Amino acid sequence: MGQRSVAEVEPSAADGPTPAGGALSVVLITRNRADEASQAVARLVALPERPDVVVVDNGSRDGTPERVARDCPSVRVIAEPENRGAAGRNVGARAASGRYVAFCDDDSWWTPGALARAAAIFDAHPSVALIAAKVLLGEHRLPDPACEEMAASPLPTPPQLPGRRVLGFIACGAVVRRDAFLSVGGFEPRSGVGGEERLLAVALAERGWDLLYVDDLVVHHHPSPVRDRARRRAVQVRNDLWFHWMRRPLRPALAEARRALAAAAREPAARAGLLDALRGGRWVLSARRPLPAGVEAELRLLDVSGPPAAPARGGRP
Repeated sequence: MGQRSVAEVEPSAADGPTPAGGALSVVLITRNRADEASQAVARLVALPERPDVVVVDNGSRDGTPERVARDCPSVRVIAEPENRGAAGRNVGARAASGRYVAFCDDDSWWTPGALARAAAIFDAHPSVALIAAKVLLGEHRLPDPACEEMAASPLPTPPQLPGRRVLGFIACGAVVRRDAFLSVGGFEPRSGVGGEERLLAVALAERGWDLLYVDDLVVHHHPSPVRDRARRRAVQVRNDLWFHWMRRPLRPALAEARRALAAAAREPAARAGLLDALRGGRWVLSARRPLPAGVEAELRLLDVSGPPAAPARGGRP
């Protein structure tokens, strides 16, 4: 990635090991939200698991990396010279020391005990590469609709696994087995933020890994009031199209194109996303590699189980 750090502070040896034996890291990505990033990192540092915390700043111009390094000197801050979007998590995962890496954004945080529970699941179930947590939204703490859909996932799940098998997740509420995550390349750098989860989910599944939704792991997400909702929607539409044309057979790819065209006729943001998708069409078609039959069969099962509950957050099972 050619990462370039302008503010990196190593944890003090006096901090001691984490209760999970150094197994846990948290990677937080941020951009131009110094106040929110500092508050989110402070919550992570206070967790009883005492995880290794890596903050990846995606080209902020408001002093975010310097602010986080000043307010939370026990964390490592990697300041990227440009906005890498979701791929900033790849930078953080490479730098992380833990076997297991939890992701969060500057407007989300893990609850005490959730990371230790995730580590215990990974330790006990070596087939699991990713655990998706329950994400509670805002002050009212209502479950993200995508989590309700994951909890009802129709995918067959072996009885020994402590959750439901899924083929999607919400990135700011997921923990990965670091080696598995890096072995498939992490998040696609072209995806940005918004629906970036699908390509990673199927990449892990086609390697034979299990992805689980575990309801008793909890993350709080207070969506930032300064987020660009129109741009997020455009990115979501684009990424959904790219996913289908890269990894799905022709019939579902055409169906997704029809959905995008219908949305574009109603919404300027969807229209922008469709145009973005077309601009990347040559790359997408050159990278086209339909999924193995078994993974595609499970995606079809999800297709018939109902429409995505929360497409703007990309949390489809």
